[in-house]
Amino acid sequence: MKIRVLGAAREVGRSAFQINCDGTNFLLDYGVMFGKPRGTPPTYPLHVKPRDIDSVIITHAHLDHSGCVPSLFVSGNCNVFATAPTFDLSKLLIKDMIKIEKNSHSFGLPEIENMMQKAKIIELKQKIRRGNATFELRSSGHVVGGSAILLESENKRLFYTGDINLRGSRLLPPADLDIGEIDFLITESTYSQENQMPRKESEKGLIDFANEVMDRKGTLFIPSFSVERSQEVASVLIGSGFRHKIIMDGMALKVNEILLKYPEFLKDPEIFKDVLDRVVAINDHKERKNALKEPCVVISPAGMLVGGNAVYYLQELAFNEKNGIGLVSYQGEGTPGKKLLDTGKVETRGKELNVKAQVKQFQFSGHADRDSLFEMIKNVKGNPQILTVHGDDESCTRFAEEIHEKFGLDAHAAKLDEKITI
Repeated sequence: MKIRVLGAAREVGRSAFQINCDGTNFLLDYGVMFGKPRGTPPTYPLHVKPRDIDSVIITHAHLDHSGCVPSLFVSGNCNVFATAPTFDLSKLLIKDMIKIEKNSHSFGLPEIENMMQKAKIIELKQKIRRGNATFELRSSGHVVGGSAILLESENKRLFYTGDINLRGSRLLPPADLDIGEIDFLITESTYSQENQMPRKESEKGLIDFANEVMDRKGTLFIPSFSVERSQEVASVLIGSGFRHKIIMDGMALKVNEILLKYPEFLKDPEIFKDVLDRVVAINDHKERKNALKEPCVVISPAGMLVGGNAVYYLQELAFNEKNGIGLVSYQGEGTPGKKLLDTGKVETRGKELNVKAQVKQFQFSGHADRDSLFEMIKNVKGNPQILTVHGDDESCTRFAEEIHEKFGLDAHAAKLDEKITI
């Protein structure tokens, strides 16, 4: 079994790993990395020829894992495997990316359609044979339909975490790590150097903030990722007995429809249905304006305030001290959300202005934090080599060093275009 690192090496983005199993080539993810600052061209993983790839396996729909898959269909094609929700969500997010980043990509809508024509929907734990290798997907606890990959060939077993959450969430059960002994582990390192605030504390903080804003007759704006974060935030508020109006806008509404199609992937589909019954969907600009005439909670993409209807809500709500802005998503460098967090300023209509609304950040990450990652390593069976990926240089490097120090395992931070034989 031969591994080639095509992306996510000491960086967060463009996850991609080529695995050669006795002549059968797999591509584990093929994502994009957005330019920094936002608006500059995206970066792709190292190029592979579609004819050299037997199967692409997508762990989940986030664009840093799925966004570059259509590029394989510009001049060729190959089979693509994933869960049904991953395909539906990937198609939605990639189409949106192309719409926003006009002419930034080497592919367009025809390539997305070609990708979907080659889509092979598989279930969790369903064993698939390709050549002299088999693989199966295990629930990752990260997003709906999200998975980790267990690949077996030549008496070797490789486990790739993708993005993983060992504790689950309001919507999802925790990751399935009942995988037996493994020989090689490719693990994310995103939060390997920090612990997240306990989820119950984050939830209580958000609930208290929402009630404070309502008490002063203001509106709480929660810019949020459309896939899962928006739905989880709504679930947290409604589950607490929050009685004020909650509106949801933008792509999150399309995601709601996809999630309802696949109740088997949810922790409690009935509770999720009840949540959506309480949420008021905003479908046009007239409804958007009318909704803001009374105190309410607004949940709308984009989570980093990059485009989407979030721009409208920011302009309408940011300059009234009665209002609040609750940041519940990761804020990338160079984004308006990061600028708001660091400086208290936003740019609107070509001017940089001080925000008067109260701004607070809450941790709702779908990634395993430091303690969770070490718990995973501690419980892994076998004596695997370990490759740390999907983190900045310090996170990947230090995490690998600590794994070796704590557990005596052979671990190192991946390098771009590195080749490993196991």
